[in-house]
Amino acid sequence: MFPADLAAFLEFIRQHGDAVYSFLAVYSMANSLLLALFAGYAAQAGALGYEQVLAACWGGTFMGDVVRFWVGRRFGTGWLGRFPRLQRAVETAARLSERHHVWMILIHRFPRIIRNVAGFAYGASTLSWPRFLVLNFIAAGIWAGAAVSAGFGFGYLSEKTMNDALSAFGVTMLVAFLGLTWFLTRRLERAAGKAPQ
Repeated sequence: MFPADLAAFLEFIRQHGDAVYSFLAVYSMANSLLLALFAGYAAQAGALGYEQVLAACWGGTFMGDVVRFWVGRRFGTGWLGRFPRLQRAVETAARLSERHHVWMILIHRFPRIIRNVAGFAYGASTLSWPRFLVLNFIAAGIWAGAAVSAGFGFGYLSEKTMNDALSAFGVTMLVAFLGLTWFLTRRLERAAGKAPQ
């Protein structure tokens, strides 16, 4: 059965490490910030290896954007016609990437509003495959390193400040940290949405 508390959950993760790394790599294709943060926390708790978590998140997010770039290059944005809001977001990101592709590739994984559409936009733009691959590899490493390290750091701080890291206070701190991350991401999305087109 599924574990009921944090200690049991971390033990479950420890016992199924290989499957967890595979899951992390696949799920990271969607640039899931909260999962990468929790994986860093689990690495600090000893349930996972930091280097393996970093590699899984880095490889997954890199491949996810490679696939989206390929789809954008192969099919453009016309196939998004049934989803007008999504099509507008991709077309806006494609226009921005024509002028600012380096910065966009480096930061697009952080604000949720463009996280999963930017790869399509890069493919629909004039950005070359080799340039995209190099920038995407660097950006994937930055994202994975930042997210996993933040989760690891949170785990370290919570362990140092609490006698019982598995107490209700520890779980509350983890939830508060993840909630704060979600809140800040939403604020960044709103700011990006209000930016002039």
